[in-house]
Amino acid sequence: MITNQVLLLLMLSILWPSTALPFTPGNIGNLFGMPDSDGRVLQRSKRGWMWNQFFLLEEYAGNDHQYVGKLHSNMDRGAGNVKYVLTGEGAGSLFLIDEKSGDIHATKRLDREEKAMYTLVAKVLDRNTNTELEPDTEFNIKIHDINDNEPKFAKEIYFASVPEMSEVGTSVVTVTADDADDQTYGNSAKLVYSILQGQPYFSVDSENGTIKTALPGMDREVKENYQVVIQAKDMAGQMGGLSGTTTVSITLSDVNDSPPRFANHSFRVTAVESTEIGGAIGRIKADDPDVGHNAEMEYSIVGGHDIFNIITDQTTQEGVIIIKNALDYESKRDYEFRVEVRNTYLDARFIHGLQFKDYATVKVTVEDVDEPPVFTRNPYIIEVHEDTAAGSFVGVVSARDPDADNKPVKYSIDRHTDLERLFNIDSVNGTITTLKALDREMSKWHNISVVATEIHNPRETTRVPVFIKVLDVNDNAPEFAMSYDTFVCENVKAAQLIQTISAVDTDEPLVGHKFVFSISATNPNFTIVDREDNTANILTRRGGFSRREMSMYFLPVVISDNDYPIQSSTSTLIVRVCACDSRGNMQTCNPEVLPFSDGLTTGALVAILLCVIILLMIVVLFAALRRQRKKEPLIISKEDVRDNVVSYNDEGGGEEDTQAFDIGTLRNPEVMDANKLRRDIIPEMLFPFRRTSPIKDNTDVRYFINGRLQENDLDPTAPPYDSLATYAYEGSGSLAESLSSLESAATEGDHDYDYLSNWGTPFKKLAEMYIAKSPDRET
Repeated sequence: MITNQVLLLLMLSILWPSTALPFTPGNIGNLFGMPDSDGRVLQRSKRGWMWNQFFLLEEYAGNDHQYVGKLHSNMDRGAGNVKYVLTGEGAGSLFLIDEKSGDIHATKRLDREEKAMYTLVAKVLDRNTNTELEPDTEFNIKIHDINDNEPKFAKEIYFASVPEMSEVGTSVVTVTADDADDQTYGNSAKLVYSILQGQPYFSVDSENGTIKTALPGMDREVKENYQVVIQAKDMAGQMGGLSGTTTVSITLSDVNDSPPRFANHSFRVTAVESTEIGGAIGRIKADDPDVGHNAEMEYSIVGGHDIFNIITDQTTQEGVIIIKNALDYESKRDYEFRVEVRNTYLDARFIHGLQFKDYATVKVTVEDVDEPPVFTRNPYIIEVHEDTAAGSFVGVVSARDPDADNKPVKYSIDRHTDLERLFNIDSVNGTITTLKALDREMSKWHNISVVATEIHNPRETTRVPVFIKVLDVNDNAPEFAMSYDTFVCENVKAAQLIQTISAVDTDEPLVGHKFVFSISATNPNFTIVDREDNTANILTRRGGFSRREMSMYFLPVVISDNDYPIQSSTSTLIVRVCACDSRGNMQTCNPEVLPFSDGLTTGALVAILLCVIILLMIVVLFAALRRQRKKEPLIISKEDVRDNVVSYNDEGGGEEDTQAFDIGTLRNPEVMDANKLRRDIIPEMLFPFRRTSPIKDNTDVRYFINGRLQENDLDPTAPPYDSLATYAYEGSGSLAESLSSLESAATEGDHDYDYLSNWGTPFKKLAEMYIAKSPDRET
């Protein structure tokens, strides 16, 4: 047993010179530079001075540097002048060399699973000159494997399935483990599989790990899931080997080995007679322990049935009983039939000796309900002639209560289907009559709905469509089929065809239409020929028509039908007289213009009249533009106003304005009337509100102003508009005395203006101005 030391096993390959001694176990020490048993030191050639391979055990558990081997050169005489150098994989990190002795040590534990071999190069140098004493030699250090890795499975748990009822030895799944140890050396990686849990149901192949069934007749309906534990052990399963385990979850998959069975072989179902066709009245179910498509079932009625049918609900695997034809409690109240259930999919391995179907009896009881009335027909088609008087008979509808009580029924018309209220119905006997006369040309069919309602249960109602066809009566006269554009040439000859006419009639007689055309026999210009096919030709009775004499003829045509009573109408055909070429092609149909006695034609008169109207419009427009022309005001800015300035925004109307200024007076001042006042417009005052002066006896100021005003009014040199005139006369007798500073010898600072505030509102502004300038107040 090797512990805590490095085992040097073999030297596999050494290159010896031709003169070297043979290699024997007795001189192994000489390979390390040691004398042999005879006291001789082995001599080597320069190319083979060391071994080329060492072996080490992995995972050595030492703490210090572990000894690997020793290098020695013949040039090393023990004088200390030789230096050993190691290069290559792991040199200096994993492997260190004593440069004096050549001993190689490993610095840490080595793992073969990480790296199995290291390649290094050994050098021998002169310590003083650093020159090579021997050629470089390459050698390998191989790590020898030990059993230090247990087997490992790829998954901790595997999932697998096998059909139930499988034979013994049926393969389920194969699970394998991996061992990181050396596969080529020893039994460290040789695995053996065994089952630890899952017997006696399953077994495992010891060599490849294949799990197989070991018990016959395993039934999924009894037990579905199994847990199997598999062990993998190295060292060929011997004692001391390492092992690993995994779990395999095995599920038995279903096969169709169980037939469907009814838990109860008799079912009772109740259905109301009002159930609609296709409606479900009940469900039955059989049990099948299988799952998936193996449990899918199909239901059917043995021998079929006239009233009922059964279908399979694919989601719940239930049999759904439905109505195939209407139920009637009064006719039959009880039914009985047999239902069969079977699997949809069968497995041939299990059908022997088993019946994969089952039977059950179903009894159906019909319950009575209060049913709505039932009409004897659906729908009704009734014919009636048009133009029948209001209240005329149309037809009869009939309904009855299908219940055994046969309750009375009343009738009504759904007015949503008879918005014009053309019909009425007797609520007791269902007789339909007209409320208004019917016109087939307006509507050929009338579709109404009649409602039948139980008198004692108004919720039970039934409606039926009634189609009323209006039959035709010959009450419309025929007329032209279209509007005709007929003309006759001036140069036409007698008996020449000018138009073919036809007629239409909105009536529809049973034998078809037959129209007769005629005109007055005394018509001197045209005649008509009936073609017996509901058309007629218009011919000229004479030739030589003239537009100048008459440009248009009105031809009355009488059209009659052959139905009873005969209807006729007169349509007027307008025939224009046109100028045509020699081939009869129309050129123009305008009447010729006759010349007047003075030689002017109508066109010339129209042109002259238009010219006169245009000239009048130009004159009126010019006069309107002159009236709208405005003058620029002399004073533009409203701020250029002093004292009580009265401004006028209106200007004179020119020479035609007699209510403004007298233009003659302005031009001839020598003939001016001294007593004539100005006739200005009423001005718009800037200051419309003025308080009356508290002093009424200011006659001197009034005379002064009136005199100046008269002078300006009579002054021929004054401008013809209002102007501002300033006067220095202040009057006399004022309670405030003189406000002028011209006659005052005192300075402005000698006056006390506080008394101005006692003069009232008219002097408020003046008081504010002078009191504000008082020296005492300024200080």
